[in-house]
Amino acid sequence: MARLLEQYKTELGPKLKETLGIENPMAVPRLSKVVISMGTGSPVVDKKRLPEVAADLGRISGQKAQIRRARRSVSNFKLRKGYEVGCRVTLRGKRMFEFVDRLVNAAIPRMRDFRGLNPRSFDGRGNYSMGISDQTIFAEIDLAKVAFTHGMNVTFVTTAGTDAHARELLALLGVPFRKTEQQE
Repeated sequence: MARLLEQYKTELGPKLKETLGIENPMAVPRLSKVVISMGTGSPVVDKKRLPEVAADLGRISGQKAQIRRARRSVSNFKLRKGYEVGCRVTLRGKRMFEFVDRLVNAAIPRMRDFRGLNPRSFDGRGNYSMGISDQTIFAEIDLAKVAFTHGMNVTFVTTAGTDAHARELLALLGVPFRKTEQQE
């Protein structure tokens, strides 16, 4: 079993239940999925970019990336409907907890000039999104083979009904939020 999943079941879940004052154990907020997406832009510019991005995303997540296509044409971006413009991976269960563990304990500390994640990036329904500007912070990426750097978006989807409950859950999982003036 994943280390973070085991920790959630034994320590963090009961602690969260007590902190939030929840009676029903099924109502305790939990992480339901993590979605990682990478955009490559227009394939007209560089057609070799998407397979490299998908391979990097597969190495980072441990799961094959799903290729995403443009939904509509945008002439200013030289984009036509149906062009392959990015990829994504949806992680659930054990693989999700292993990724969150690697992200929090290994990748985020390798970010340059890191001062904490923005605590206001919640969507109002208990989901949190963050951006990573460089894929090389992950140990799975071989720096010698990197032709270009690209960023990614990571979205944590929780069962929490409010942003405050989701923030508490993610903080217990180890997500390093930036301190705001209200918290100090």
